[in-house]
Amino acid sequence: MKKNNNPILLKGNEATIYGALLAGCDSFFGYPITPASEIAHTAALLFPRLGRVFLQAESEIAAINMVLGASSAGRQSMTASSGLGISLKQECVSYIATCNLPAVIVDIMRGGPGLGNIAPEQSDYNQVVKGGGHGNYKCIVIAPNSVQEMCDLTMLAFKLADKYRTPVYVLTDGIIGQMMEAITLPDALGRREIPPWALAGTNETRNNYITSIFLEPDDLERVNIELQEKYARIQGAEQRYEKFDLEDAELVITCYGIVSRISREVVISLRKQGFKVGLLRPITLFPFPKDIFVETASKDVEFLCVEMSNGQMIDDVRLSIQCSRPVHFLNRMGGNVPSKEEIEKKCLELLRLRGGGK
Repeated sequence: MKKNNNPILLKGNEATIYGALLAGCDSFFGYPITPASEIAHTAALLFPRLGRVFLQAESEIAAINMVLGASSAGRQSMTASSGLGISLKQECVSYIATCNLPAVIVDIMRGGPGLGNIAPEQSDYNQVVKGGGHGNYKCIVIAPNSVQEMCDLTMLAFKLADKYRTPVYVLTDGIIGQMMEAITLPDALGRREIPPWALAGTNETRNNYITSIFLEPDDLERVNIELQEKYARIQGAEQRYEKFDLEDAELVITCYGIVSRISREVVISLRKQGFKVGLLRPITLFPFPKDIFVETASKDVEFLCVEMSNGQMIDDVRLSIQCSRPVHFLNRMGGNVPSKEEIEKKCLELLRLRGGGK
């Protein structure tokens, strides 16, 4: 893939495949599901043209197990789905994490629970950020809020997956997946060599051992301890966030995905009216950027967490600041998106209760 400095118009779902190819991904295994289907469609178009593997699996469960197999062989592998498919993948994601294998999983969230609908939502937060499958594992979770970030942060996902040998999610809502924006393609990273730990079908790698079953409790405890040590390193080194007009803010809106785009406009509007409002957007949901939340909470501020769910990220906000400052909540569910007017109205109510802002 040659560098092209001219902007191109892509959907968010399409951009994640461009990012994966630029990162060196050489195999995609998936199963279409709205609103993520364009990811598989784009992979089907581009992967074979570049001499890479695309395979539409017979099910979501098959797709994630193919990712496990390809990753075990040292290939940079990915899959993509939405909430229902992610639920089916969770058992194997637990295997991948325990085997210390790199993999990238894209989740374009839709309305739930159950079959729900195909409208955008953010209700997969708990199952993705908190593990989802069985056991004491975590996945790195990155949350883009633009088509450009769908490309750029998918590239980052492959980098972090290799660095820590762990599954990495790219998690966003259906609006970001479906919206179209002009983006500039980054420089390609190039395809990496087969790593020495892989089962590559060669004499040199035939004695490598990859497993997620440890029958002796002491052995499994040791594996769990090593995983927790890895997650602690990730928490210390990989916190990412965006802040906007945060320095003198009295009310801090915190959100991710499309809601952060809307909330940025709210901040601009309220600033013009003389109110001290800021935005703090987590880019990594694990590791949650708790350090910046602690720093922000050391001032005389209040938080407003805005979500397209029943309130899932708000738990991490409260845990990060140890309930040292008030954390308020505004949400929509079922595929509804909080409007600029709704968020602005809530902000004004909270600022007036504080008796300040201007």
